[in-house]
Amino acid sequence: MIATQADVLIIGGGLMGSATAFFLRQRGLSVIVLERGLVGQQASGVNFGNVRRQGRFLPQLPLAHRSRALWGRLPELIGEDVEFIVTGHLCLGYRDEDGEALEAYRSAARDYDLDLELLGPNALRERFPYLSREAIIGSMSPDDGHANPRLAAPAFARAAIRAGATVVENCEALTIEKVGEDFVVQTAAGIYRAPILQISAGAWGAQIAERFGELVPLKAFGPQMAVTEPVRYAFKPVLSVTTRDPLEGIYFRQIPRGNVIFGGCLRESADIDTARAQVNPDNTLHQVGQLRRIVPALASLRVIRVWSGVEGYLDDNIPVMGVSSAVPGLYYAFGFCGHGFQLGPGVGDVMAELIATGQTSTPIAPFAISRFARPSPSEETLRVDEAFTEQ
Repeated sequence: MIATQADVLIIGGGLMGSATAFFLRQRGLSVIVLERGLVGQQASGVNFGNVRRQGRFLPQLPLAHRSRALWGRLPELIGEDVEFIVTGHLCLGYRDEDGEALEAYRSAARDYDLDLELLGPNALRERFPYLSREAIIGSMSPDDGHANPRLAAPAFARAAIRAGATVVENCEALTIEKVGEDFVVQTAAGIYRAPILQISAGAWGAQIAERFGELVPLKAFGPQMAVTEPVRYAFKPVLSVTTRDPLEGIYFRQIPRGNVIFGGCLRESADIDTARAQVNPDNTLHQVGQLRRIVPALASLRVIRVWSGVEGYLDDNIPVMGVSSAVPGLYYAFGFCGHGFQLGPGVGDVMAELIATGQTSTPIAPFAISRFARPSPSEETLRVDEAFTEQ
């Protein structure tokens, strides 16, 4: 059987893979994306849709800034609207220790060109009168926002196709091997080969990396998401809670159509063999209670749908991104630990730059797969980001 040849093969048609394909075409490289299901079907399409920068692992902020600039240009870049709107992101704290963490993060984030506004109890109640009195401090990132995750990855894939890329859905990679200078991927739909291979397979990325001798301690979990009936549009910013207690870690946003989308608290395990994750109804009920705790007026809303999906998480809460440490021509962009949605366009742009030129203008060294041979960052370094962890 004759193989289909390209400059770059990408395994995984989520937001990372689709965005990389689009930006590779902008740089003139031929590219084929192989997606085992449908584009954006897993983590890229089931997440919360938050486009936020505050609370991230600090060395990740340059990538987040690059991505945020692209979010603001998406209609002109890809020719489609993915419902991105700038609403601000307000993170709330219930205790003095939470306020201290938010203050420390604001101070550190200034060195990474992120300006945050801290609001005390009176200022919170004046600007957001619907908040309960349990919230004693808030951190506002005014230029953050949210978008529709069900639209983003398919829109990038369509834009990549219009630019000349090939995207093959329902095309699982059966074998992947390096043969001479090329990677050869055999599927039921045919054989594909290229001198460059990018793995953007989400929670399945570690399995593929292991085939090339690189072990990644990735675990699969399912976010616990829900949406309410529509009501009058009243809550503009994305709201979340920073806390050491995972049972308090709720986040929600309201879309202009009126529905309130929420998630957080506990995650459930997910099965990568069946590609299934379940919603725990007890967690949904607990989430509703936490929503009421932030905004008492939400107590009467009816939940009309719940969902989950398969996401990949690493113990250090940061992704695998960059070149392989073992195989020339192999690249990775997976394991975004439930907060990759905002990064998606930036990841695609950076990976295309790296593949095309051998370097990047945005630092990504902390995300290298080689870090698993070194000690993990301290728990305290990552604490704020863990509290913000959502899509």
